[in-house]
Amino acid sequence: MDYICGVTFAPFAPGKCLVTKEAKESLTAMKERTNANFVMFVPNALQDTPQSETITTGEESATREELTDIILFAKEELGLRVALKPTVNCKNGAWRAFINFFDEDVVCEPKWGNWFKSYTEFQLKFAEIAEDLGCEMFLPGCEMVMSERREDEWRKLISDLRGVYKGLISYNTDKYQEHNVKWWDAVDVISSSGYYPLGTWQEQLDRIEKVVKKYNKPFFFAESGCMSTEGSKFVPNNWCLEGGSDPDGQKEWYSEMFAACEKRDWINGICLWDWPIRLYKAKDIDKYIKYEFYEKPAEAVIKDYFGKKR
Repeated sequence: MDYICGVTFAPFAPGKCLVTKEAKESLTAMKERTNANFVMFVPNALQDTPQSETITTGEESATREELTDIILFAKEELGLRVALKPTVNCKNGAWRAFINFFDEDVVCEPKWGNWFKSYTEFQLKFAEIAEDLGCEMFLPGCEMVMSERREDEWRKLISDLRGVYKGLISYNTDKYQEHNVKWWDAVDVISSSGYYPLGTWQEQLDRIEKVVKKYNKPFFFAESGCMSTEGSKFVPNNWCLEGGSDPDGQKEWYSEMFAACEKRDWINGICLWDWPIRLYKAKDIDKYIKYEFYEKPAEAVIKDYFGKKR
Protein backbone atom coordinates (compact mmCIF):
# COMPACT_ATOMS: atom_id res chain seq x y z
CA MET A 1 0.00 0.00 0.00
CA ASP A 2 1.42 3.39 -1.02
CA TYR A 3 2.10 5.76 1.87
CA ILE A 4 -0.93 7.84 2.77
CA CYS A 5 -0.22 11.56 3.05
CA GLY A 6 -3.80 12.37 3.82
CA VAL A 7 -6.11 15.07 5.12
CA THR A 8 -9.76 14.87 6.11
CA PHE A 9 -11.65 17.53 4.18
CA ALA A 10 -14.71 19.31 5.61
CA PRO A 11 -15.95 16.46 7.83
CA PHE A 12 -19.72 16.18 8.34
CA ALA A 13 -20.38 18.83 5.69
CA PRO A 14 -24.14 19.35 5.32
CA GLY A 15 -25.92 19.32 2.00
CA LYS A 16 -25.00 21.84 -0.72
CA CYS A 17 -21.66 22.78 0.88
CA LEU A 18 -19.27 20.52 -1.05
CA VAL A 19 -20.29 21.76 -4.51
CA THR A 20 -19.43 25.42 -3.94
CA LYS A 21 -16.60 27.27 -5.62
CA GLU A 22 -15.11 27.97 -2.18
CA ALA A 23 -15.01 24.27 -1.33
CA LYS A 24 -13.10 23.38 -4.49
CA GLU A 25 -10.70 26.28 -3.99
CA SER A 26 -10.08 25.08 -0.44
CA LEU A 27 -9.52 21.48 -1.53
CA THR A 28 -7.05 22.66 -4.19
CA ALA A 29 -5.20 24.73 -1.58
CA MET A 30 -5.12 21.69 0.72
CA LYS A 31 -3.20 19.65 -1.83
CA GLU A 32 -0.83 22.47 -2.75
CA ARG A 33 -0.08 23.61 0.79
CA THR A 34 0.32 20.19 2.45
CA ASN A 35 1.70 17.90 -0.29
CA ALA A 36 -1.25 15.59 0.37
CA ASN A 37 -1.81 12.68 -2.01
CA PHE A 38 -4.95 11.38 -0.28
CA VAL A 39 -8.20 12.93 0.92
CA MET A 40 -10.83 11.55 3.29
CA PHE A 41 -14.47 12.58 2.89
CA VAL A 42 -16.77 11.94 5.86
CA PRO A 43 -20.47 11.85 4.95
CA ASN A 44 -22.70 12.43 7.94
CA ALA A 45 -25.80 10.66 9.25
CA LEU A 46 -27.69 11.09 12.50
CA GLN A 47 -29.59 9.15 15.12
CA ASP A 48 -31.47 10.89 17.91
CA THR A 49 -29.58 9.48 20.92
CA PRO A 50 -27.00 6.74 21.58
CA GLN A 51 -29.91 4.35 22.22
CA SER A 52 -31.85 5.12 19.03
CA GLU A 53 -32.21 2.30 16.52
CA THR A 54 -32.77 4.33 13.36
CA ILE A 55 -30.13 6.23 11.37
CA THR A 56 -31.22 8.94 8.95
CA THR A 57 -29.70 11.16 6.29
CA GLY A 58 -31.23 14.41 5.16
CA GLU A 59 -30.23 18.04 4.83
CA GLU A 60 -27.42 17.39 7.30
CA SER A 61 -25.84 15.02 4.76
CA ALA A 62 -24.25 15.53 1.35
CA THR A 63 -26.26 13.92 -1.45
CA ARG A 64 -24.93 11.31 -3.87
CA GLU A 65 -24.72 14.00 -6.56
CA GLU A 66 -22.76 16.35 -4.30
CA LEU A 67 -20.32 13.64 -3.24
CA THR A 68 -19.88 12.57 -6.86
CA ASP A 69 -18.99 16.11 -7.85
CA ILE A 70 -16.33 16.65 -5.17
CA ILE A 71 -14.87 13.13 -5.42
CA LEU A 72 -14.44 13.37 -9.19
CA PHE A 73 -12.88 16.81 -8.76
CA ALA A 74 -10.43 15.40 -6.21
CA LYS A 75 -9.52 12.44 -8.40
CA GLU A 76 -9.60 13.85 -11.91
CA GLU A 77 -8.56 17.47 -11.37
CA LEU A 78 -6.23 17.13 -8.39
CA GLY A 79 -4.98 13.55 -8.77
CA LEU A 80 -5.78 12.64 -5.17
CA ARG A 81 -6.59 9.17 -3.89
CA VAL A 82 -9.94 9.18 -2.12
CA ALA A 83 -11.34 7.43 0.94
CA LEU A 84 -14.96 7.53 2.04
CA LYS A 85 -15.77 7.21 5.75
CA PRO A 86 -19.53 7.48 6.37
CA THR A 87 -20.00 8.37 10.04
CA VAL A 88 -23.02 8.46 12.30
CA ASN A 89 -23.42 11.04 15.05
CA CYS A 90 -26.10 11.69 17.67
CA LYS A 91 -28.48 14.63 17.42
CA ASN A 92 -28.37 15.17 21.18
CA GLY A 93 -24.61 15.80 21.03
CA ALA A 94 -23.51 12.54 22.65
CA TRP A 95 -20.33 11.09 21.19
CA ARG A 96 -20.97 8.15 18.83
CA ALA A 97 -18.56 6.01 20.87
CA PHE A 98 -21.38 5.69 23.43
CA ILE A 99 -23.93 4.16 21.04
CA ASN A 100 -24.85 1.04 22.98
CA PHE A 101 -27.61 -1.49 23.75
CA PHE A 102 -28.15 -4.51 26.00
CA ASP A 103 -26.18 -7.56 24.91
CA GLU A 104 -29.31 -9.69 25.34
CA ASP A 105 -32.54 -8.66 23.61
CA VAL A 106 -35.23 -7.39 25.98
CA VAL A 107 -38.84 -6.89 24.98
CA CYS A 108 -39.75 -3.22 24.45
CA GLU A 109 -36.10 -2.11 24.67
CA PRO A 110 -33.92 -0.95 21.72
CA LYS A 111 -31.80 -3.72 20.22
CA TRP A 112 -28.46 -4.18 18.50
CA GLY A 113 -30.13 -6.13 15.71
CA ASN A 114 -32.38 -3.24 14.71
CA TRP A 115 -29.54 -0.75 14.95
CA PHE A 116 -27.13 -2.82 12.83
CA LYS A 117 -29.85 -3.28 10.18
CA SER A 118 -30.20 0.49 9.87
CA TYR A 119 -26.43 1.01 10.09
CA THR A 120 -25.77 -1.55 7.36
CA GLU A 121 -28.27 0.14 5.03
CA PHE A 122 -26.53 3.46 5.69
CA GLN A 123 -23.07 2.05 4.97
CA LEU A 124 -24.11 0.10 1.84
CA LYS A 125 -25.57 3.27 0.34
CA PHE A 126 -22.17 4.96 0.48
CA ALA A 127 -20.20 1.82 -0.40
CA GLU A 128 -22.04 1.78 -3.73
CA ILE A 129 -20.97 5.38 -4.31
CA ALA A 130 -17.36 4.51 -3.42
CA GLU A 131 -17.39 1.59 -5.87
CA ASP A 132 -18.99 3.56 -8.69
CA LEU A 133 -16.48 6.40 -8.36
CA GLY A 134 -13.39 4.23 -7.84
CA CYS A 135 -12.57 5.38 -4.31
CA GLU A 136 -9.40 3.69 -3.15
CA MET A 137 -10.62 2.96 0.38
CA PHE A 138 -13.85 2.63 2.33
CA LEU A 139 -14.13 2.86 6.13
CA PRO A 140 -17.53 1.76 7.49
CA GLY A 141 -17.30 3.53 10.80
CA CYS A 142 -15.29 5.71 13.11
CA GLU A 143 -14.71 5.41 16.86
CA MET A 144 -17.76 3.21 17.46
CA VAL A 145 -16.18 1.96 20.67
CA MET A 146 -19.13 0.41 22.52
CA SER A 147 -20.27 -1.45 19.40
CA GLU A 148 -16.89 -3.01 18.65
CA ARG A 149 -17.49 -5.93 20.99
CA ARG A 150 -20.32 -7.02 18.67
CA GLU A 151 -17.90 -9.04 16.58
CA ASP A 152 -20.43 -11.11 14.62
CA GLU A 153 -22.36 -8.03 13.49
CA TRP A 154 -19.22 -6.24 12.35
CA ARG A 155 -18.02 -9.28 10.43
CA LYS A 156 -21.42 -9.55 8.73
CA LEU A 157 -21.38 -5.85 7.85
CA ILE A 158 -17.93 -6.08 6.27
CA SER A 159 -18.96 -9.20 4.35
CA ASP A 160 -22.04 -7.36 3.03
CA LEU A 161 -19.89 -4.41 1.99
CA ARG A 162 -17.59 -6.65 -0.02
CA GLY A 163 -20.62 -7.61 -2.07
CA VAL A 164 -20.81 -4.07 -3.49
CA TYR A 165 -17.34 -2.52 -2.92
CA LYS A 166 -14.15 -4.10 -4.28
CA GLY A 167 -11.52 -1.69 -2.94
CA LEU A 168 -9.66 -1.66 0.36
CA ILE A 169 -11.79 -1.78 3.50
CA SER A 170 -10.57 -0.43 6.81
CA TYR A 171 -12.19 0.57 10.09
CA ASN A 172 -11.25 3.60 12.20
CA THR A 173 -11.17 2.56 15.86
CA ASP A 174 -10.57 5.12 18.55
CA LYS A 175 -7.33 5.99 20.33
CA TYR A 176 -6.25 3.44 22.96
CA GLN A 177 -8.63 0.84 21.46
CA GLU A 178 -6.44 -0.77 18.79
CA HIS A 179 -5.78 -3.88 20.90
CA ASN A 180 -9.45 -4.33 21.83
CA VAL A 181 -10.82 -4.95 18.32
CA LYS A 182 -10.96 -8.74 17.77
CA TRP A 183 -11.98 -8.74 14.10
CA TRP A 184 -9.08 -6.96 12.40
CA ASP A 185 -8.59 -10.05 10.24
CA ALA A 186 -11.87 -9.15 8.46
CA VAL A 187 -10.55 -5.84 7.07
CA ASP A 188 -7.72 -5.09 4.65
CA VAL A 189 -6.17 -2.24 6.60
CA ILE A 190 -6.09 -1.52 10.35
CA SER A 191 -6.61 2.13 11.26
CA SER A 192 -7.20 4.23 14.34
CA SER A 193 -7.40 7.77 15.65
CA GLY A 194 -3.99 9.06 16.67
CA TYR A 195 -4.73 11.68 19.31
CA TYR A 196 -1.98 10.85 21.79
CA PRO A 197 -0.59 13.42 24.26
CA LEU A 198 2.78 15.01 23.80
CA GLY A 199 5.47 12.79 25.31
CA THR A 200 3.54 9.51 24.97
CA TRP A 201 3.89 8.63 21.31
CA GLN A 202 6.66 6.06 21.65
CA GLU A 203 4.77 4.20 24.38
CA GLN A 204 1.54 4.10 22.37
CA LEU A 205 3.25 3.06 19.14
CA ASP A 206 4.92 0.18 21.00
CA ARG A 207 1.44 -1.01 22.00
CA ILE A 208 -0.07 -0.58 18.54
CA GLU A 209 2.86 -2.33 16.87
CA LYS A 210 1.99 -5.56 18.70
CA VAL A 211 -1.51 -5.46 17.21
CA VAL A 212 -0.25 -4.77 13.69
CA LYS A 213 2.24 -7.64 13.84
CA LYS A 214 -0.33 -10.02 15.30
CA TYR A 215 -2.72 -9.52 12.39
CA ASN A 216 -0.03 -8.85 9.75
CA LYS A 217 -2.06 -6.07 8.14
CA PRO A 218 -1.14 -2.61 6.83
CA PHE A 219 -1.81 0.20 9.31
CA PHE A 220 -2.39 3.94 9.09
CA PHE A 221 -3.81 6.64 11.31
CA ALA A 222 -7.20 7.43 9.78
CA GLU A 223 -7.31 10.51 11.98
CA SER A 224 -4.61 12.43 13.80
CA GLY A 225 -4.44 16.00 14.93
CA CYS A 226 -4.12 18.62 17.63
CA MET A 227 -5.94 21.90 18.14
CA SER A 228 -4.14 25.21 18.34
CA THR A 229 -5.80 25.80 21.70
CA GLU A 230 -3.66 26.25 24.81
CA GLY A 231 -3.09 22.86 26.42
CA SER A 232 -4.33 20.80 23.47
CA LYS A 233 -0.91 19.23 22.91
CA PHE A 234 -1.42 17.38 26.22
CA VAL A 235 -5.06 16.36 25.52
CA PRO A 236 -5.36 16.43 21.71
CA ASN A 237 -8.52 14.31 21.78
CA ASN A 238 -10.47 16.89 23.82
CA TRP A 239 -12.30 18.92 21.17
CA CYS A 240 -14.19 20.77 23.93
CA LEU A 241 -11.03 22.19 25.48
CA GLU A 242 -11.20 25.93 26.09
CA GLY A 243 -8.30 28.34 26.20
CA GLY A 244 -6.34 30.89 24.25
CA SER A 245 -4.56 30.47 20.94
CA ASP A 246 -1.35 28.40 20.92
CA PRO A 247 -0.33 27.67 17.31
CA ASP A 248 3.25 26.95 18.41
CA GLY A 249 1.96 24.22 20.74
CA GLN A 250 0.13 22.67 17.79
CA LYS A 251 3.34 22.79 15.77
CA GLU A 252 5.28 21.13 18.61
CA TRP A 253 2.74 18.31 18.76
CA TYR A 254 2.88 17.70 15.01
CA SER A 255 6.67 17.70 15.04
CA GLU A 256 6.79 15.05 17.77
CA MET A 257 4.05 12.93 16.18
CA PHE A 258 5.79 12.85 12.79
CA ALA A 259 9.19 12.13 14.35
CA ALA A 260 7.75 9.18 16.27
CA CYS A 261 5.91 7.75 13.26
CA GLU A 262 8.95 8.16 11.01
CA LYS A 263 10.79 5.56 13.09
CA ARG A 264 8.12 2.88 12.53
CA ASP A 265 8.23 1.25 9.11
CA TRP A 266 4.89 -0.51 9.72
CA ILE A 267 2.99 2.80 9.67
CA ASN A 268 1.69 3.20 6.13
CA GLY A 269 0.40 6.72 6.45
CA ILE A 270 -1.48 9.41 8.35
CA CYS A 271 -4.71 11.22 7.54
CA LEU A 272 -4.84 14.51 9.40
CA TRP A 273 -7.89 16.11 11.01
CA ASP A 274 -8.83 18.47 9.41
CA TRP A 275 -9.05 21.03 6.57
CA PRO A 276 -11.85 23.65 6.45
CA ILE A 277 -14.39 23.94 3.68
CA ARG A 278 -13.75 27.69 3.49
CA LEU A 279 -10.34 29.27 3.93
CA TYR A 280 -9.90 31.95 6.57
CA LYS A 281 -7.40 34.80 6.46
CA ALA A 282 -3.91 34.34 7.90
CA LYS A 283 -4.43 37.27 10.25
CA ASP A 284 -7.37 35.43 11.83
CA ILE A 285 -5.61 32.24 12.96
CA ASP A 286 -6.02 33.20 16.62
CA LYS A 287 -9.80 33.13 16.06
CA TYR A 288 -9.63 29.60 14.59
CA ILE A 289 -8.18 27.50 17.38
CA LYS A 290 -9.63 24.09 16.62
CA TYR A 291 -7.94 21.37 14.55
CA GLU A 292 -7.45 23.48 11.44
CA PHE A 293 -3.79 24.02 10.57
CA TYR A 294 -4.20 26.20 7.48
CA GLU A 295 -1.85 29.20 7.70
CA LYS A 296 -0.59 28.08 11.12
CA PRO A 297 3.05 27.10 11.91
CA ALA A 298 2.09 23.40 11.88
CA GLU A 299 1.23 23.64 8.19
CA ALA A 300 4.90 23.98 7.20
CA VAL A 301 5.79 20.94 9.33
CA ILE A 302 3.08 18.93 7.60
CA LYS A 303 4.10 20.02 4.11
CA ASP A 304 7.71 19.08 4.79
CA TYR A 305 6.85 15.64 6.18
CA PHE A 306 4.40 14.76 3.43
CA GLY A 307 6.84 16.04 0.83
CA LYS A 308 9.42 13.52 2.03
CA LYS A 309 6.95 10.63 2.20
CA ARG A 310 5.22 11.01 -1.19
